[in-house]
Amino acid sequence: MRRLLAVVLAIVLLPAAPAAAAPDALRTYAKDTWRSMVAMVDPATGLPADNIGGDLAPGSRSAYTSPTNIGGLMWSAVAARDIGVISRRDASKVVGAALDGLSGLDRHDDSGMFYNWYDPRTGTVITTWPEDGTPRTPFLSSVDNGWLAAALVVVRNAFPEHRALASRLLTPMDFGFYYNPAARGEDFPAGLIRGGFWDTPPTECSVVDNYRDRGPDVWYTCNHYDIAVTEPRIASYLGIAFGQIPPAHYFATQRTFPATCDWDWLEQQAVGFHTTHLGVPVFEGAYTYRGIQFVPSWGGDMFEALMPDLFVPEAKWGPRSWGRNHPATVAGQIEHGLRDAKYGYWGFSPASNPFGGYSVWGVDAMGMDPGGYPSDVESSNYDAGFGDCRAGGPEPTYGDGVVTPHAAFLALPYAKRAVVDNLAKLKANLGAYGPGGFYDAVAVRSGTVAERYLALDQAMIMGALGNELGDGSIHRAFVTPQIERALRPLMAMETFNVPARQGAV
Repeated sequence: MRRLLAVVLAIVLLPAAPAAAAPDALRTYAKDTWRSMVAMVDPATGLPADNIGGDLAPGSRSAYTSPTNIGGLMWSAVAARDIGVISRRDASKVVGAALDGLSGLDRHDDSGMFYNWYDPRTGTVITTWPEDGTPRTPFLSSVDNGWLAAALVVVRNAFPEHRALASRLLTPMDFGFYYNPAARGEDFPAGLIRGGFWDTPPTECSVVDNYRDRGPDVWYTCNHYDIAVTEPRIASYLGIAFGQIPPAHYFATQRTFPATCDWDWLEQQAVGFHTTHLGVPVFEGAYTYRGIQFVPSWGGDMFEALMPDLFVPEAKWGPRSWGRNHPATVAGQIEHGLRDAKYGYWGFSPASNPFGGYSVWGVDAMGMDPGGYPSDVESSNYDAGFGDCRAGGPEPTYGDGVVTPHAAFLALPYAKRAVVDNLAKLKANLGAYGPGGFYDAVAVRSGTVAERYLALDQAMIMGALGNELGDGSIHRAFVTPQIERALRPLMAMETFNVPARQGAV
């Protein structure tokens, strides 16, 4: 109780961070966050672990890593270099070692894709999960390969000395291998990408096929990625930019699902209008939360909504779509943390559970998922109902909210002052900061901290800081004329059902 009272008093008494101090504070966060990334790297392979303990001890590194983690290390090195945290030479060494380690990994030859889990100490594909000994059928994820490919594009443009090797690793990666042209029906003008595939029979739900008719058939996931505001769009972007997936696919994902009672199992009934782009019928639907209108992600979290924006300047290229939705998403997160749930802090995204393990966190009311990505440990559930189709539930009472610092960093382009103030309070009041920067998550009412660092979450922080302090570091390294020509016109032609200049923060 005394701990809780101290936390409440600190929230009330802490002054707002001076605006002039923001760059210095952010630079310190970048320096410390980079320290955690370096600590995760196995010196024998140059590959990062998925996570490491809060004291950065080498013995606390996880015994598994992913293509996303490897990509995250490389784009973080670019950001650290451009911010001035490390020298160009040191950045080049880190990236060169990671590329060498990546070159030695087994991959699926016919698609050029990498498996989802490797041992960072040896580079071998994981077939037995190291934490509990359960068997794993090697899987090839479309989204994880998307983040790795994005990082290879960044490296190829940012380091001339590594351009040839980055290109050799990137060129075989064919995102068309995931693209099912008939995902929404044989007569629908564009298809969707699968979640991934196995190249040996899995125990999970699967569909045997081969969309490229190259090599043996594989076992695709039964699910497709079928909504727009979600992080797999990075794989869609790359597939379109590389000419592997048709541009019309951009409009095949749902902004929201239809407002008819057939979809009344979803979180709320969308409002919107129907239009057509590139021959694809599109329902421009939106949700509303406390007066803020937006196109939702599945879980109402920042990771799905804003991580692709680290690479693709979505708000600039789509001023009437992403340029409206990203600020609205951030405004909703702030509204939830400060005024609805009254946690005193904000920023909700999948991350560690402060009480052990990993969990999905979000603003339940801002997601499509009817079960909710909750913002608190108690999993408080919001149910708006679905118009006349389904009655809503009672107003939730929020408990021990879990704030994830990387979610706040992602909001830097849209609410810089609010981000800086939020992070300053998290650091000063809750013990949420360690030798590698902000710990992964904190339950704000109990003061319970997940004292560890995740490579993905730290890499999102580094990417956001690179763009903020490094003159658009990651955007500059990612965007090529080819990518801009392929993607910018698609984003520019669309208007989301999101008002301009709402929810100013």
